[in-house]
Amino acid sequence: MQVNLIIVVLSLLSIFIFSLILWITNNRKFITSKNVASAYDSWTNDKLLERLWGEHIHLGFYHPRNKHMDFRKAKIEFVHQLVKWSGLDNLPKGARVLDVGCGIGGSSRILADYYGFNVVGITLSSEQVKRARQLTGKNCNCTFKVMDALDMDFLDGEFDGIWSVEAGAHIFDKKKFADEILRLLRPGGYLALADWNSRDLIKYPPSIIEKIVLKQLLEQWVHPAFISIKGFSSLLSSNNNSAGLVKSENWNCYTNPSWIDSIIEGIRRPNAIMSLGPIAILKSIREIPTILLMNWAFGSGLMQFGVYKCRG
Repeated sequence: MQVNLIIVVLSLLSIFIFSLILWITNNRKFITSKNVASAYDSWTNDKLLERLWGEHIHLGFYHPRNKHMDFRKAKIEFVHQLVKWSGLDNLPKGARVLDVGCGIGGSSRILADYYGFNVVGITLSSEQVKRARQLTGKNCNCTFKVMDALDMDFLDGEFDGIWSVEAGAHIFDKKKFADEILRLLRPGGYLALADWNSRDLIKYPPSIIEKIVLKQLLEQWVHPAFISIKGFSSLLSSNNNSAGLVKSENWNCYTNPSWIDSIIEGIRRPNAIMSLGPIAILKSIREIPTILLMNWAFGSGLMQFGVYKCRG
């Protein structure tokens, strides 16, 4: 019995050390948008992220009095909370809404099925588009396309609403991103955007430890650069197409429980990982250090979860 326990402990320790070596030596540093597409193609094909996070590859919304709500329900709640906060629910059924960085279509389907919108989702990943189409029912008013958010093939003012969640952190040219999404928003339309932001690093320079953490957060998940909430708000406000006042908030208090929950989800659903084979176990453990760093960074205020809204 004791020998078997020692073998199990050593095996787990070996897996952890090997995964840690992978984490340190094999980063996913941003070079071009092709790296982002390739990373999401891989994450989609290995099915690990979908098995653990479900159809929504974004953080959840936890009410202050109920921070122990179900991880996947919190993700769905996030969509409804951002719709309500941004005013997107003021649009009539049939309104055209663009989902920039749609992933495998989780938010797009809620916007179409629950709110009755005509949704177009775009992503850099061809595999995400393929999977989004597989998950979307024939009666769901959603279409998905491979497209670069910095060069979108749509007419000016073509959409009544623009939706984008956790996509901007993967985009190098934040100014062009802001200009492009507002170009597509019709006068009087609604923008609902959420993203991972750093604090104002010019006003509050990072310490040596914080610089190391930021470097890992950038290089592990294909992020070229982070921008502060105030910085991105200024980019939106400076756009000539944005007649409405840009408003932003920091939703750290609502979203932070997602990080630890994303790790616990692997414990809650062990078969989701083990059914994919031993490589999936290594891959899942490999992500834990980055998730823990994200939890620390958002918890300490080094990183902030920014939400933005404005009228076209």
